[in-house]
Amino acid sequence: MERDAREEARNVIPEGTRYYLPPEAQARLQLTQRWRELFAAWGYAPVELPALEIYDAAHPLAERAFKLVDKSGRVLALRSEFTTALVRMARSQLESAGPHRLQYAGRLWLRDSEVGLGRLREFAQVGVEVFGASSPRIDAELLALAAEALAAAGLEGARIEVGLPAFVADLLDATGLEQERVRKLHTAIDRKNTPELAERLERYGVRGALAEALLALPDLFGGREVLAAARRHAVSERARIDLDWLEEVLALLPAGLEPLFDLGMARAYDYYSGIHFRAYTPDFGLPLLGGGRYDGAGVPFAAGFALGLERVLEAAGLPAAAPVPDALALDAATARALRAQGLAVELAWTGDLDELRAYARRRGIPRIAGPEGEVAP
Repeated sequence: MERDAREEARNVIPEGTRYYLPPEAQARLQLTQRWRELFAAWGYAPVELPALEIYDAAHPLAERAFKLVDKSGRVLALRSEFTTALVRMARSQLESAGPHRLQYAGRLWLRDSEVGLGRLREFAQVGVEVFGASSPRIDAELLALAAEALAAAGLEGARIEVGLPAFVADLLDATGLEQERVRKLHTAIDRKNTPELAERLERYGVRGALAEALLALPDLFGGREVLAAARRHAVSERARIDLDWLEEVLALLPAGLEPLFDLGMARAYDYYSGIHFRAYTPDFGLPLLGGGRYDGAGVPFAAGFALGLERVLEAAGLPAAAPVPDALALDAATARALRAQGLAVELAWTGDLDELRAYARRRGIPRIAGPEGEVAP
């Protein structure tokens, strides 16, 4: 009994992790490669980042990070998101003037996953970042590239939702309230809890046009008409500048790309300084990608987005099939010759032709070849 328990324990993997066998692993590899080729075609160069980081209690995901201690006693953490790691790299390694267009792919780890996909604690993201340039053209490029990345996964019907956290922040700054009260208003806006928002504004003494503007935020969701409504509530110069920027971005989008707008999209990460965007499909409730502009968050100018590999694969329902070789070779010389032609070739492990034929039929391998030519399958 004890031996059986030990044997079973050897086969258990940690909760929130999983195996990816050939069919799923192939689908993950193919989609990742498709995205990486797309990003390269747009001029984004690859970078790789350490999976281990110095633990930082101020990191936005510090409480959910996997922590460990090295032999010197320094506390480390497994990478929990890419943005801060990329900013750290840009700050310390990118010396020439921008823009620097970068792409990345890799795994992330969290001690707990809040929602979806079996509460994975190990998951993958693929994304892009632009450092060293701040302009509506860059933001429009990222939105267009995000749409193409979704289309590359077969999700042409996904809708991109654009928020403007800076617009919300500038209206809240205009209240002159202390930080804790601003935070509570921020939360009510993000949750679209209008009754709580109204009650807090009244209690905090925020009235008039500014209160009206803040109360309108949870309902500022929809098409371009939302921007006209937001313009009517832009009671500060900074808020008007935020809207000017967003309208410049929209004017640069390719024909057919019509995002939705959610100007009550407020919290995300606190470092977003300009637009913020997410993408959804009607029958999948979790965001497929997320990104935006975060100038000043450790580097002067930065923007980007990340795609959740597991989420996109599930939403797209992409077929998962193990790769099938083009041929089964009976000897090494034949295998080398066929591989030189660009074919994927397995080498026979036995001389039993009946066994090899049965294996080829089972796998769907179309050819069996040897020094004397092809063998009937």
